[in-house]
Amino acid sequence: MLCYHIIYRRPMMKQFLKISALAAAVLFAPSVSAAPKVATDLPAVSALVSKVMAGVATPSQLLPPGASPHGYHMRPSEAAALAGADVLIWIGPALTPWLERSRLNLNPHAISLALLEAPGTVRHPSRGDAIFDKHDVHQKDDHADDHKDEHKDGHKDDHHDHGPIDPHAWLDTENGARWLGAIAKALSKADPENAGRYAANAAAGEAELRALTEGLHGMLAPVRDKPYVVLHDAFQYFEMRFRIPALGAIRLTDGAAPSPRRIAALRQGVKQQGARCVFREPQFSAALANSLAGPDIKTGVLDPVGWELSPGWTLYTGLLQKLGTSLRQCLE
Repeated sequence: MLCYHIIYRRPMMKQFLKISALAAAVLFAPSVSAAPKVATDLPAVSALVSKVMAGVATPSQLLPPGASPHGYHMRPSEAAALAGADVLIWIGPALTPWLERSRLNLNPHAISLALLEAPGTVRHPSRGDAIFDKHDVHQKDDHADDHKDEHKDGHKDDHHDHGPIDPHAWLDTENGARWLGAIAKALSKADPENAGRYAANAAAGEAELRALTEGLHGMLAPVRDKPYVVLHDAFQYFEMRFRIPALGAIRLTDGAAPSPRRIAALRQGVKQQGARCVFREPQFSAALANSLAGPDIKTGVLDPVGWELSPGWTLYTGLLQKLGTSLRQCLE
């Protein structure tokens, strides 16, 4: 009877021991804090944060596809995401002045990392001339007239002016690499337990961007002396990093209609310098680009934001790769 009793109770004893072990693991395991809630502005910024947060959590993106970063009114769901964020990682008020106001109203105590102000960030002054390589007094006077004409057209909102610093700094791979480290530090402040993971992810991303930079230099080398025109002046950081300067821009910003004086200056520049390609952006009509193109001038598409790419880390690398590919194909 004794043997029978032991055999009969053994399965129950095993189950009891498993439950006890599980309970002990829960009771005595070190506490793990919840991952921080992180809000971002642009797809490119969200991609950089996604790389650093890989294996921990996924950031939310406040700006929906197709919206202009220069001027936007958040929907209730986006406002709620901002209000509930522990960390806001964004380019900064130079690009999204509306987000600065919303941040201060909805969540002034969240950790804020404005990447344009991060130490070591490469920053370029804004350009206003229709033709970028002319900076004499007459051209500056024309730029002032452009502002007057565009104000007359009724463009008096956040779309109008980039300010003294060009905010499109995410299109420089060197900035992207430096920002990965800055993002890792900001996240580590909010979540010290995952600091090691954030640092390792940032280092891996930096290595990928070094390889991408080298590849883009090689891809663009054959077309560096070919002039081209962009829709609005959003690509200066890519131009400077890869030594492939644009001839000029049709629009001063993405929300400002070009003045007749600006169009006339561009047509003259295109004729004199022999532009090979005129680029538009995917969310805008091709009419302006087509008006400057001709039998010997092709049109192409350059997307500075990456709205058409899938979210995640590969959006950032894909955005830069796509810019290089589009330039090479149109300018060859």
